[in-house]
Formats: sequence, structure tokens, C-alpha cells
Amino acid sequence: MDLLGDKLQVQQLEKHRMLIAPACCSSRYGLALLSSYGFFVAYSLRVNLSVAMVDMLNSTHQASGNHSGSVCAPHDSPAPPKYNQSASVYNWDSATQGWILGSFFYGYILTQIPGGYLAGRFGAKWLMGFGILGTVLFTLLTPLAADLGASYFIAVRVLEGIGEGVTFPAMYTMWAAWAPPLERSRLLTISYIGAQLGTVVVLPLSGEICFYMGWPYVFYLFGAVGLVWFILWAFLVFDSPNSHPRISEEERLYITNSLKNELSTTAGYIPWRAIVTSVPLLAIVVAHFSYNWTFYTLLTLLPTYMNDILGFSIQENGFLSALPYMGCALMAVLSGQVADYLRETCLYRTVIVRKSFSLIGMIGPAVFLVAAGYTGCNYKLAVTFLTISSALGGVSASGFNINHLDIAPSYAGILLGITNTFATIPGMVGPVIARALTHNNTIEEWQTVFYIAAAINVFGALFYTVFGRGKVQPWAVHTSYSHGD
Repeated sequence: MDLLGDKLQVQQLEKHRMLIAPACCSSRYGLALLSSYGFFVAYSLRVNLSVAMVDMLNSTHQASGNHSGSVCAPHDSPAPPKYNQSASVYNWDSATQGWILGSFFYGYILTQIPGGYLAGRFGAKWLMGFGILGTVLFTLLTPLAADLGASYFIAVRVLEGIGEGVTFPAMYTMWAAWAPPLERSRLLTISYIGAQLGTVVVLPLSGEICFYMGWPYVFYLFGAVGLVWFILWAFLVFDSPNSHPRISEEERLYITNSLKNELSTTAGYIPWRAIVTSVPLLAIVVAHFSYNWTFYTLLTLLPTYMNDILGFSIQENGFLSALPYMGCALMAVLSGQVADYLRETCLYRTVIVRKSFSLIGMIGPAVFLVAAGYTGCNYKLAVTFLTISSALGGVSASGFNINHLDIAPSYAGILLGITNTFATIPGMVGPVIARALTHNNTIEEWQTVFYIAAAINVFGALFYTVFGRGKVQPWAVHTSYSHGD
């Protein structure tokens, strides 16, 4: 780091320590908790289908409550109670299942870049609020759509994706106005842990709901949870510290002063040419795409793998499928604390922290994902390796995942929209490719799926390590400023 960069970082740290507003009961941490609840809702509505799908299919082993069709020996489980048998079941083949599981992402990809633009233009609060509300309403219609046919079901999932596609770009835009630079890792990992918690809670709970109540209630109950969130969000959240009526003056000044050198002074101007030709942004795009290939493959197909290969019932399936995401959530929060500690206290350069955490969070999961494919029917070892793989992936939450705010905080929502557009492609094609490769549901076929995901992960980690950056780019602010690249 050059001498000027050293001086700027030291000055920033001194000001940060002198002016920092308490975290307890603060508006910025209140926003982190409410946005975490929002992402909990978003992911609960996204992943509940992965478990419900197992119970929606008309097959002998599901109707009888056992798993005689699995590769490994089935695990004993009680038969579903009588009143669960009223739920409809469908004769969808593996190809149709792949399209249904991936259909959400066909809508999700459409609103990524528009979401970032609209959040910056009209405000992030209502964009995120109505986006999730739309997803909630279509979730409540899911059982009706499934009864009408697979094409209606796919259409509803696409519409859910359209609503949810604006959430991450909107939230990044909001954090650009709310997150002090040296608290970004902490605040954003608290915010986005809701996505992991949504997965952790919904996978096992969906299994229980399917077992005792029937799969339609998976969509009804989590839809109701989403309605409660929207009410809280509408009354308690504001787009910026300056528009918040209850924020303390101390906290408002702390946030605005910490960001004054990083935000663009030209309102409404978007340097599209510089953005699309930015190599640091390309590095994030490649890393995000690569990480999501593994993440979405497991997110949509892990319950199927548990059922078809390891022989777990619908009830056991949810609990074991949630373990990897529990590890991921814990590591994401821990990595946020460590990352900010390394930057603030140990004076590590931002770029070094981001790259180190990305390497650990992408190569580690690749190794253990491949290893999981060679555990055979040792289900304890398989679940252990899958859990370690996903847990290590949580470290990347403080790596490339929040690098958008480092290189261009003024345009973070748009940048996230761009990277998430490319990162949504794995969600669209990953399940389809994986189901095509696992037509016979053999262990060898699943090994191929894991190898592909691992190879893509490693490539993305290496590309980001070479081309990633950690400072605000000149095109993103008129007074070019560094906080430790």
C-alpha cells in the first residue's frame, strides 16, 4: 500500500474511533435485524419447494412412507398420519422436476439490474417491501397452481422470482446509505444471515409440515410469516439516516460523516461505460457465478439427494438438509466479525481480507463437496462433508459478496444487480443439468454433479484472487478515496 493510502486509512480509523455511535439499540443495527428477517422470508419462500417437492410426487415409496427406491438402505420412519393423504400428488418426471425447481430463477434474473436502478432512483425501502410482498402473494397461490398443472406451477414460480429479484439490489442500495465502511462486514453479514437462517429453519420445518399437515401448508404458513414482515418493514424502516424520524443525532452524524468521501456527488448520473468495462467488477461477477453454482445446486437438489441416494424420509430429510446451511450461517456471522477486526484493528488491506475470505469460502467447499460424493452409503460422513462444505462457503460472505460496496458504494445496488444477474444463471440451468445427469440416480452420476460444481468454484476463486480490488474505483466517486486497498 502506498504512503497516501496508509495515511488515509489511519485518519479514517482515528475518526471512526472518536465518532463511533453505540451499536446497542441503534437504527443501523435495527435495520440489519429487520432486513435479516426479510431475507429469512425471501429464502423460506424460495427453498420450501425443495422439500415439498419430495412429498408432491406420486411414487410408491413416498405413498407408503418408506424409501425402498433409494440407492442406499432406507431409514426407518413412521408412516404419515391418515389426514395427510388428502394432499394432491403429481406424476412429474425428472426433467419436469428440474424445470419446476429452476423456474424461480427465470423470473429472478429479470429484475436484478432494473432492481438496482429503481432502488437508486426511487428508494430501496418500498422496492424491497413490495418485491417480497409479491412473492408472498404468489406463494399463497402455489397449491392452486400445482393442481392446475405443471405449466401453471412454473408460471407462478417465475412470478415469485420476479418479485424476489429486486431484494438484494435494493438492500445493497440501502446499505450504501446506512453502513459505515468499517462496519460493513458486520452489518451485512447480520443482514444476509437471514437467508441462511431461512434455509436452516424452513428445510426441517417444511418436512414436519409435510408429514403432519400436508405439503400445501408449507406455502400457506410461510406466506403468512411474510405478511407479518411486510407490516413491520412498512412502519419501521427508512431509506436513509436523514429520513429516519427516530434516529439519534449522534448516529446520524456518525453514518453520514463516515460516508461523505465515498458517495458520488452527481445525483442521477450512472457511469455505465465504466461499470461494464470494470475489471474489478468482472472479478466479482465470475466469483459470484462460480459460488452460486454450488450453492444453488445444493439448495434445490440436496433434499432430492437425501431422498434418492441416502434414503431419508420426508421428515428426516428436512433436518439433515438444513445442517449445511446452519454451518454456513454461523460461519458467515463469524467471518463478518473477523473481517472487520482484521481491517480496523490489525490494519489489513481491504483487498487482502476480501481475497483471503473468498479463497477459503470457495476452494474449501469444493474439496469437501467432491469428498461427499465418495462416502457411498455412509450417510453420517456424507452429511458431515456436505455440512463442512457449506459452512466454509459462509466465509465468502465477507469476501467477494460485499466487495460491491468497497469498489463503488454509490452504485452498489446496480453492481449487485449486474453480478446477481450472472449469478442467477446457475439457479436456472444448474438443477436442469444436474437432473439430466442423474437420470438413473446413481452415486456415480451425483459424483459428476459434484465435480462440475467444485471445478467451477475453484476457477472463480482463482479469477477473483487475480483481478479483485478493494478500493473505491475512480469512476464511482469524484473525489477518489481509498480505505485500504
